[in-house]
Amino acid sequence: MLILSLLAGFILLLVGGEILVKGSVAVAHRLNVPPLVIGIVLVGFGTSVPELVTCIEAAMKGAPDIAVGNVVGSNIANILLVAGAGAVFYPVVTSMDTFKREGGAVAIVTALLVAVAFIFGEVSKIVGILFLAVLTIYIWHTYYSAKLKPCDDDLEEEIEEIEKVAGKEITIVFGLILTFGGIAITVLGAKFLVSAAITIAEIFGVSEAIIGLTIVAIGTSLPELATAVIAGIRGHSDVSLGNILGSNIYNILGILGTTAVFYPMQIPETILNFDIWVMVGATVMLIIVAITHLKITRWEGGILLICYIVYLYLLYLKTQSAIL
Repeated sequence: MLILSLLAGFILLLVGGEILVKGSVAVAHRLNVPPLVIGIVLVGFGTSVPELVTCIEAAMKGAPDIAVGNVVGSNIANILLVAGAGAVFYPVVTSMDTFKREGGAVAIVTALLVAVAFIFGEVSKIVGILFLAVLTIYIWHTYYSAKLKPCDDDLEEEIEEIEKVAGKEITIVFGLILTFGGIAITVLGAKFLVSAAITIAEIFGVSEAIIGLTIVAIGTSLPELATAVIAGIRGHSDVSLGNILGSNIYNILGILGTTAVFYPMQIPETILNFDIWVMVGATVMLIIVAITHLKITRWEGGILLICYIVYLYLLYLKTQSAIL
């Protein structure tokens, strides 16, 4: 049964990722905006749903460590795991103008969270409202400042292929249905996979702390990972990068903001002393590798993955020392 659950999870992730990428590319085509913008505004928001649900549930149960740690841990996983794995499968390409704008936004939002953490030590209701206001301005600015440009030949061919399979012209409405349908399938797949993985880990006697720091954190990033790999294979790595950048922005402004409006949260000391700085370091690494050659190469993706493995190992050591 557990094996079937794992298999079902993987299949749903692959199918959902495929549908999600096709839908988002179609929407970008109909709105005549770069796929990166759709990746940030639409896909980034949709694939952050698992983090939102986890955060609200944790805050309701009075567990700020899980709520804040989920956001910080997911942002780390998005960069080191998702961007790394995506680049290993297919190098992630971007343009300087686009990345300066969107990468700069990620850097600013990350710095904003660090400032709030060390000045106030909590994400209060007022800070939550501020985060949501900044997110609204960001979405508006991203969409309306996108340079309108004709679809290139590759994108036109992709749209023709999608329409051939669908048997109809892809309208904005149908593109949105595909996009949100893909998001729903990937989230369901992640739930199957994480549930089975946790059960297997418990059978083999793995501690709850390790399960939370690894399986749950990685699990809420599985929709981003599936999207990154499928987008790379389909030659739309700009959707993948937009998804990563958008998810990190939504995690901080949208998820922490929404949760704090209803359940203000203290930021745990352990996160202040370690994890938040790993998130800052990962963000800086992403910006450096992306702007050096305007792409994340396979070997750079490998370095990001190695850094994530090292991070998980350090978490394991911290957990072991806490137990002792």
